[in-house]
Amino acid sequence: MTALAGEAPARPARRWPRAAPMVPVLAVLALLAVPARDPSGTGTVADAASAVLVLFCLVRVVRAGVRPLSGAAALVLGLPVLGVCAAAVTSGDAATVLPGAARYLQVFVLVPAAVVLLMRDRRDFRLVAGGLIALALVQGAVGIAQYLTGTGASYRGEDVRAVGTFGPGDVMGMSTVVAYGLVAAVGLALGSSGRARTTALVCAALLVPPLVVSFSRGAWIATFLACGLQLALSGGRRALRAALAAGALGVVLVAGFGIGSQLVEERVASISQVTDAPDRSVTDRYTMWAAAVGMWRERPVTGVGLKNFPAHRDSHASLALSSGSDIAGAGQGFRRQALLSPHNMYLLVLGEQGLLGVVTMAGSWLALLVCALRRVPGARRTRTGADCALVASGLVAWQLVDFAYADIGGPSTVLTAVVLGMVAWWALAAHGRGARYGEGEAPAGLPGARRLTGSGAQDRNAGAGAGAGAGRGGADHG
Repeated sequence: MTALAGEAPARPARRWPRAAPMVPVLAVLALLAVPARDPSGTGTVADAASAVLVLFCLVRVVRAGVRPLSGAAALVLGLPVLGVCAAAVTSGDAATVLPGAARYLQVFVLVPAAVVLLMRDRRDFRLVAGGLIALALVQGAVGIAQYLTGTGASYRGEDVRAVGTFGPGDVMGMSTVVAYGLVAAVGLALGSSGRARTTALVCAALLVPPLVVSFSRGAWIATFLACGLQLALSGGRRALRAALAAGALGVVLVAGFGIGSQLVEERVASISQVTDAPDRSVTDRYTMWAAAVGMWRERPVTGVGLKNFPAHRDSHASLALSSGSDIAGAGQGFRRQALLSPHNMYLLVLGEQGLLGVVTMAGSWLALLVCALRRVPGARRTRTGADCALVASGLVAWQLVDFAYADIGGPSTVLTAVVLGMVAWWALAAHGRGARYGEGEAPAGLPGARRLTGSGAQDRNAGAGAGAGAGRGGADHG
C-alpha cells in the first residue's frame, strides 16, 4: 500500500538479531569450556569475557539515558559493596586486598548487575538457561570420558575423578557446572510442557552420571536439596511423579550401567562419617573452619582483610591441619596444592570481612532467595514463567547450600556470577517498571507491571534495550 499524500514514509527500523544483547553472556558460558592454563584459575578467558560483558552493559546503559536498576535491585545487589570496601579500607596490605576486592565486586556485584540489565524477558532467561545446560553437557561428556578411560584426576590412587576441562587444580569446577545445568534442566522440565519438557528431562538424565563420578559430596547434597525444593514448588502430584522417575533412573544407573561403583558407594558413605571417622579432607575442612572463626574473633567487625586468610591461617589453625592436598592426573603430574581457603563461603567472608561483611553479603543472597520464592506462586497461577521461577529458585537454593561446602576460586567462579545475575533478574528486575521488558513481557506476579504496544513499545525498547532492570580451591575437599 502506497503512503498517503503528504505523509512522510516511515523509516525502516534497524533489524538486530533477537538474541544480540545476550551474546556477551553466552560468550562467557562458551569460554568456560576452554581449558585454563593457570592452575590457580585466575585471569582466564572467561574472566576477560566477563569484563567485556560489564563494559558492553555500561555502554548500553549510558546510551539509553535511563535509570538502570530499580531501588530494590540496586539495594540488594549493592549490599556486598559495603562489606568489601570496609574490609579493603581497614586492611593494611593494599597489594593483596585490591585484587581481592576486584574479584568480589566482579562476582557478586558487577557481572550479576550486567546480566540483569541485558536480560529483557523470559525468552532471554530461557536462552541463558539453555546455554548453561549446553555447557554442562559438554563438561559432563568430558568428565564421563575421563572416568571411563581412567584419564581423570587422581582419587584414591586411581585417575577416575571427572573434572572436565578444569583440571585437577579445580576438582569442583566440573561438578559445579554440571550441577547448575542439572538444576536448570529440572526447573525447565517441571515448568514447561510438550517437546520442551521432554528435551529438558533428557538433558537432566544425561547430567546425572557426570555429577556422580565427580565425587563431589557438597555438589551432591546441594543438588539433591535444590531439586527437592523445585519438586515441592511445582506441586504435589508432579513432585510424586518426578520422584518416582528419579528413583527409576537411579536404579537403571546403579544396577544397569554400574555407575554406583565401590568408589561412589564409599564416597556416599563418607557423608555420614564426618563426625565419627572423618577422612583427611574433612579433618582439614573442620580445622580451617575453626581458623576462620578465630580470625573473626581477632577482628570481629571488618575481619583480617580480603585474601588474607592464607597469611593468618597457620596462626589460628591447630596441628591437625595437613600441609596441603595431593593432586595429580587429568594431564598433570603430582604436586601439592596449598589449602588457601576454609572451603566454606560464609566462614571465609566472616574471617576476611568480619561481621559487617557476612551480614551484607549473606543478606544479599538471602534477599535473592526470598524474592525469587515469593514470585513462584504468581508464575504458577498465571501459567507464565513457571519454568523461569523454578530454575531461578533452584539455582539460588543450590548456591546457598553449596556455599556451606565451598567458596569462590578457580575458573568456574565467573559462572557463579552469571547464575546470580539470572536469579536477580527473576527476583528483582523492573519492580513497578514492567513496561521496560522487551516486547511487552514482564515476569508474572510483578507489581505494577504493564504492557506497551505499538510504536510506544518499539520506541521504549529501542531506547532502553538494556531491559530488565537488576570454584573452588583445594583438591579433594568436595
